[in-house]
Amino acid sequence: MQPIFFIILVGLLGGMAIGVQSPMSSIISQRLGVMESIFIVHAGGALAVSIPLLVFGSRLGEWRSVPWYTLGAGIFGLIVIFSMSYMIPRIGVAGALITLLAGQLFVGSLLDHFGWLGAAQRVMDIPRMIGLGVVMLGVWLTVK
Repeated sequence: MQPIFFIILVGLLGGMAIGVQSPMSSIISQRLGVMESIFIVHAGGALAVSIPLLVFGSRLGEWRSVPWYTLGAGIFGLIVIFSMSYMIPRIGVAGALITLLAGQLFVGSLLDHFGWLGAAQRVMDIPRMIGLGVVMLGVWLTVK
């Protein structure tokens, strides 16, 4: 098991990456268009990941071993970029990020509750419902 400090650090770095990437993709969307922004962001990511794949090897040839529905995961990335590009000019970066986070927590809670998509099952109890309610209140207070 990884030390909790490292796990938290990785999570914080991922959150910071979303915090920087979102306004950058929004700028591209405003100047070129949403589809162009999505293309540029994903092309840049594909180029960046191709280097370690080439250097360290790849298991891409085994793509048929994953469940068919997981191959559509990239579509959700398109939705994220579109959502952020739409929200940032209207409610700001903080409002867009907390709204995105609230959506992630809501879906994550459902996945945990039912154990869907390989999530460790964790029943939705009253404290978790209250926590989600507090997050939704935070969304309202941030974007109003």
